[in-house]
Amino acid sequence: MGVLFCFGYGYTAGHLARALRARGFAIRGTVREPEERTEDGVALWRFAREHPLADPARALAGVTHLLLSIPPDSLGDPVFDRHLGDLQALSTLRWVGYLSTTAVYGDRGGDWVAEEDEPTPRLPRAVARLRAEQAWLSSGLPVHVFRLAGIYGPGRNSLVALLEGRAHRIVKPGQLFSRIHVDDLVQVLVASMRRPHPGRIYNVCDDEPAPPQDVVSYAAALLGIEPPPEQPFESAELSPMARSFYADNRRVCNRRIRQELGVRLRYPTYREGLRALLASDPRVAVAFDRSGTRDT
Repeated sequence: MGVLFCFGYGYTAGHLARALRARGFAIRGTVREPEERTEDGVALWRFAREHPLADPARALAGVTHLLLSIPPDSLGDPVFDRHLGDLQALSTLRWVGYLSTTAVYGDRGGDWVAEEDEPTPRLPRAVARLRAEQAWLSSGLPVHVFRLAGIYGPGRNSLVALLEGRAHRIVKPGQLFSRIHVDDLVQVLVASMRRPHPGRIYNVCDDEPAPPQDVVSYAAALLGIEPPPEQPFESAELSPMARSFYADNRRVCNRRIRQELGVRLRYPTYREGLRALLASDPRVAVAFDRSGTRDT
């Protein structure tokens, strides 16, 4: 048992919070909205770079575990810049998890990359992430860095995207992406809390990097619908942000989470993950009914 504080109470933090509350943890976190409030049993405080915690001593009192999921901005890491001293003063803090990205490895031409490999980020946001990693690792806190692949799960998956008309099959020959189901991400974080190793870095992804168009095709087959037509990457209408994801190509190795943390993935590939979501995701059912694909 303990007290988890989440700087950035978003998708991943919410799933982690639910898992830890079942284990007796108290949960606190931050949001960008102005009011302090309690929501679903979670005490929430306002935080942004321009709005540090109004009463950090009260907000952080007794915190044993800290999740950092707010990305760096143009000035750096806002939590590090605003509250490092408050966190260093916590005598109760046993574990800190910093959520980073596999983008820090940069482009590897489709080759495998592991935690021992030197990061070579090219994209500005990946460079900023690596700097934030380094800052937290040198902070003196019990920091663990988790380099995440693309997260999917309930409400955020190719099934929902297809049924809501947002899915595309963009084809760039040889392009691969790694991904992780949010339940497996939570499993990794909880395993790290049980076996803390401050200073350690973990890749968090499933076993099979795959072309993105294959994932969409598989989701369409599960739904019994035609997938959207393939579009060549060169001529596809993509936002600059979406296009930037195709700039790097790599296979990410997850051996460390298995060997050191004893994690056994529930969803070792996107196939198991999507099949489970087809049966369990409420948004899939809602979108299914709206689309008229099945009888209600």
